[in-house]
Amino acid sequence: MNSLKSIPLVLEDRTAAITNTDFDDMYDRVFLHISRIPGQSTTNLYEMQVRASRHRSREAHTVNREPTISLEFLQDETLGTVTFPKHRMAIPMSRYLRKLSFFGPSLCRKFAASDGREYKWSYRALDDHEWTCSTADESNYLVAHYNVRPPSVPMYDNSGNKLTIYPHFTHLTTELVASLLIMRHIAQFNL
Repeated sequence: MNSLKSIPLVLEDRTAAITNTDFDDMYDRVFLHISRIPGQSTTNLYEMQVRASRHRSREAHTVNREPTISLEFLQDETLGTVTFPKHRMAIPMSRYLRKLSFFGPSLCRKFAASDGREYKWSYRALDDHEWTCSTADESNYLVAHYNVRPPSVPMYDNSGNKLTIYPHFTHLTTELVASLLIMRHIAQFNL
């Protein structure tokens, strides 16, 4: 099992929807469930014990559980608050994911993670990746990348949507997924 620690997490994003999906690692190390109750504006991220495909009703297993991270958008889908219930901490999304400069592009933002370092998400910064996360310092070290399956590519055994997180950064998995969801929300709603 220790050999798996040196392999990147490859999380299949089952639906590629920013409000209702599952991120399951191909080696069964991490399972995350993303859900939003219809009619509400809060998207919750849950850490799960098993792969999504092993449950008929994923929602039933999250009803009495505290989410790991909550993304509370405003009613008009503008940025609201990101909440970390375990740490009893809530931060406005605009402060959590900040533009690199005042007039900088909206789809390139940085955030401070729980390890004290800053990371940045960029939209189509590299040819092969829709979203790229790197360290925000001068080293610009690749942390993670995300791709959605192009509509022209057929879907076979998996969705083709995947988030790859490199081994030195797997301790930030939930933060990387939450910040990616916010970035994709910003892109979808042109914020």
